[in-house]
Amino acid sequence: MPESRPVRSRRKRLRHFLTLETTSGGLLVLAALIALVWANSPWRTGYFELSETVVGPESLHLDLSLASWATDGLLAVFFFVVGVELKNEFVAGSLRHFKEAAVPVFAAIGGMVLPATLFIAFILLSGDTDSLRGWAIPTATDIAFALAILAIFGRGLPTALRTFLLALAVVDDLLAIIIIAAFYTAVINVVSLVLALATVAVFAFAVRMRKPRWWVLLPLAVLAWALMHDSGVHATIAGVMLGLVVPAKLMHEESLPRTHHYEHAVRLWSAAVALPIFAFFAAGVSIVDAGGPAALFSQPVVFAIVIGLVVGKLVGVLATTALVIRFSALRLPETLSLRDLVPVGLLAGIGFTVSLLIAELSFPGAIQSDGAKVAVLSATIIAAVLAAATLRWDSRKVD
Repeated sequence: MPESRPVRSRRKRLRHFLTLETTSGGLLVLAALIALVWANSPWRTGYFELSETVVGPESLHLDLSLASWATDGLLAVFFFVVGVELKNEFVAGSLRHFKEAAVPVFAAIGGMVLPATLFIAFILLSGDTDSLRGWAIPTATDIAFALAILAIFGRGLPTALRTFLLALAVVDDLLAIIIIAAFYTAVINVVSLVLALATVAVFAFAVRMRKPRWWVLLPLAVLAWALMHDSGVHATIAGVMLGLVVPAKLMHEESLPRTHHYEHAVRLWSAAVALPIFAFFAAGVSIVDAGGPAALFSQPVVFAIVIGLVVGKLVGVLATTALVIRFSALRLPETLSLRDLVPVGLLAGIGFTVSLLIAELSFPGAIQSDGAKVAVLSATIIAAVLAAATLRWDSRKVD
């Protein structure tokens, strides 16, 4: 029996609400808070038993814990959306023209190099050389969280500010993906990797057909993910590659590019399911079992990450932008000044999702793991509060 119009309307409104940037950011925060409270409650054993529950077929090497499924599996959905956004931005968006994209691209690079440099310098000074593996943790920016803060507190500000932040965050994510693939892959199964790439190629062909079928694309995507996982390369890379092969130009007399169609189709699952569940399993740090706040926050890796994300990102973005517009012909949009980019530099310090992922890859089971996660959460809160206050100040001046 066909759905009634009111039911379809309610479902459409619910879908729209769940895919809003503000809602996505709120769900991330809520999931992380629930995990932190549960992991430090008298019932915290249940949280960690749930995280370590193993499910999946052992014969396919997919007998993973629920926490691993969230990191390797669900997060691939998020990275598929990132891949689609990257493709759209490079082909038809803010990154398609070099002169328009160059300044935020350079700003993104500076906003990654300086935090990594500060992290390495502080860790070397502290003598905790085992923590050097986490050098990439403060290089990441969380697109969803950063755009949510901008949407809530930056009303009335120039649209060029959002475009600059989006371009910066997209390039940041692309570089973070390259870092994960290059530096956090131990052993590579060449056969599985080649088969994964071949499957992505078949997906690229199928997604360009006149009428792509989900029952063809979905199994191909799952197979590409499973083969990438078996290859030793982090499985989320498969999500990015699948997103990048979706066509961003109009084809077969369609009214919208397929990047828009597939982003719309998958964003709900990414924003309302994949990211909150990942945040729930990644953010559950037991401060109680780690010896209390003093013992946890005294780890050198904590200060190094916080300084890298909050200070390194801000200074890296602003200093690089200032140097580029001072010593080259590149310029900011007419509606933006260097001062307007202060909240962007602060928003770039919201690492959250990708930073938590890199923290897990850097310190699997190591003593620094909890400290790194607490540092990412602390830096995210500090950067978000400072960015919100700055955006609010700037928007009041516009009013």
